[in-house]
Amino acid sequence: MRAWTNPFSTGEPLAYFLSWTTYGTWLPGDERGWNRKGEHESLPSNMAREESAIGDLNEPPFLLTPTDRSLVETTIRKHCEIRGWKLHAVNVRSNHAHVVVIDPQTRPETTVAQFKSWCTRKLKPNHPDRKRFWTEGASTRWINEDAGLASAIEYTLEAQGRNGVE
Repeated sequence: MRAWTNPFSTGEPLAYFLSWTTYGTWLPGDERGWNRKGEHESLPSNMAREESAIGDLNEPPFLLTPTDRSLVETTIRKHCEIRGWKLHAVNVRSNHAHVVVIDPQTRPETTVAQFKSWCTRKLKPNHPDRKRFWTEGASTRWINEDAGLASAIEYTLEAQGRNGVE
């Protein structure tokens, strides 16, 4: 009989791997897969669901320009500096952002909410008529092992843009 080895860390996480998308760019039913709110299981594409979600949009999808991307990255870096959070990696693309960061005193959901809020404040002057910049929620994964941390950093810094998404 194989001995049980607990794969979960009982200590503080090494980091959080955070990802979120811009408004309207990855909708329920999307062909890349999608998640129901509060669930982690990826669901297959559903064209009818996606068309319904498109109809529910309150404004056009939002894509970050190169200037916007730089502003968002700078804002994330500055916020980490101000809060004393350890930033391992950040990569802002045209339709999403990835951040590998840690402050064990702050829940990852709170961390993402702060990033999105501060980035919205900085983007608003350049897009004064825009109401929504980000989708609701985010992916918040805990990293508890050195190999997982190295993998998240590598993915964030090197794997973005490989599929043609800026």
